[in-house]
Amino acid sequence: MPTLTDRTAETDAPIIDILAERWSTRIFDPEAVIDERALASALEAARWAPTAANTQAWRVIVARRGSASHSQVVSALAGFNSAWAGDASALVVFVAETTRDGEPMTWAQYDTGQVAAHFTVQAHADGLSTHQMGGFDRDAIAAAFGLSDDFTTITVMAVGTLGDIRTASAELQARETAPRVRRPVADSVLVND
Repeated sequence: MPTLTDRTAETDAPIIDILAERWSTRIFDPEAVIDERALASALEAARWAPTAANTQAWRVIVARRGSASHSQVVSALAGFNSAWAGDASALVVFVAETTRDGEPMTWAQYDTGQVAAHFTVQAHADGLSTHQMGGFDRDAIAAAFGLSDDFTTITVMAVGTLGDIRTASAELQARETAPRVRRPVADSVLVND
């Protein structure tokens, strides 16, 4: 039976442990309540992410399992995401403010990505597991939470306690135990003078 004890990345150059150890699970404990202190710290890390000109052009929706908000987010998830993400203790929606006072905020999506990254790293440091998703209905999220056209949903992140792989479907077990791979840095760097 596969286990999820060590998923540390094999890196080509040294990186800090918290980054090498962080990975995106799809197996969450469906009974665990969110660790509120860890969630608060992750939100605080998000708050201190760099943003262009300190515009802070981002927002989050925190939807704890069992709430109406959680149900609305789960119903907006697409395909395979809807099969596993509902087990997470919370679903956090990251939203970019792409227009302010009629002016485009061209950097807002980038900044919101940094916010999500800071959240993810802090969550992992405090023992929470996370998984970001792009497969969801953005219009359904906007309608459910009354988001104006000034806001664009960037990602939905499942957050919670790592679950027991033995309770997962064979398909989910295969995905969770597959080798962690990334293309080499040299294939991503366009210019390195």
